[in-house]
Amino acid sequence: MQSALVRLRRDTGLPVALGGLVLDRPGGPPAAPGRRGRLRIDALSGTCSNALRGVAVPSGSGLGGKAVALGRPCAVVDYTEARHISHEYDALVAAEGLRSVLAVPVIVRRQVRGVLYGAMRSAQPLGERILTAAVAAARDVEQALVVRDEAHDLLMAAREPAAGADAWERVREAHSALRALAPRISDPQLRSELAEVYGTLAAAAEPAVRPAPQVRLAPRELDVLACVALGATNAVAAEHLGLGAETVKGYLRSAMRKLGAHSRWEAVVAARRAGLLP
Repeated sequence: MQSALVRLRRDTGLPVALGGLVLDRPGGPPAAPGRRGRLRIDALSGTCSNALRGVAVPSGSGLGGKAVALGRPCAVVDYTEARHISHEYDALVAAEGLRSVLAVPVIVRRQVRGVLYGAMRSAQPLGERILTAAVAAARDVEQALVVRDEAHDLLMAAREPAAGADAWERVREAHSALRALAPRISDPQLRSELAEVYGTLAAAAEPAVRPAPQVRLAPRELDVLACVALGATNAVAAEHLGLGAETVKGYLRSAMRKLGAHSRWEAVVAARRAGLLP
C-alpha cells in the first residue's frame, strides 16, 4: 500500500495520498473475498499530520465509502462543499487542509478490498491523466493482494493434516511462478514483498524438523532449481525465466556443486532438505 501511494504521488503530481484496506471489523484483519467490512485508512504519504490515520470508513460514507459502495473511482473538486457525499469526515479533511480529492477502489475478484486517495490542498478539477495514473497505482495493490490471497490459500491447504501430493504440487508450482515473476517487477518494495511470499512458501514444508540451511544459493540458482523441481527441461526453464538455455545450464551446474549433488533431482532434494524449496 505504501509503495502504491508513492507511485500515485509521483505519477499524478498530487501532493497527498492516502490508502487503506477493507477490514472484517474495526481493528481486525483484511476482509476476505466475499466479505464486506469497513475501510480503514492506515497508510499516508505527503500529509502534514496523522489526523486521518486509523479512520474507519463504512461503505457509503464520505468519498472513500462511496467508492467502496459503487466499486468505481469518485472525485470531488471541494470536499467540504461537495453535494453528493456524506460529510462525517469534514473536520478531519479540513484539519489536513485537503480540498480536491480522488478515491479509487482496489478491486479483486469483483470485491472492493481497499481504496487509494489522492488529494490537493486547493480546489481544482482532477483531470483524466490523474485518474488514469491513480487507477494504475490501484492495480499494483490489486496484484499484491491476489498474490497474498493465493499464497495464503496454498499454505493453508499444505498445512492441513490430510494435505497430499496435489496440495504440495500446487505450492511448488506457485513458488516457481512467483520466483519467475519477481525479477520482472520494477517496484523494489513490491518485489521485496513478493520475495517474502515465496520465501514463506519455501519454508512451509516440515519447518519443525528442518535444520537451518547451510548452503547459500544465488537467487537465479534457486529460480532454476524451482523450475527443475517441476520437471522443466533447461529449455523450458530458460523460456519461463527469460534466460538463455546455456545460462540456465550454468546456474544449474553451480547449484549442484554447492549442494554436493550429482544430478538435477539430487539437487532439488538437497534444496528441499535445506528449506530452500518447498
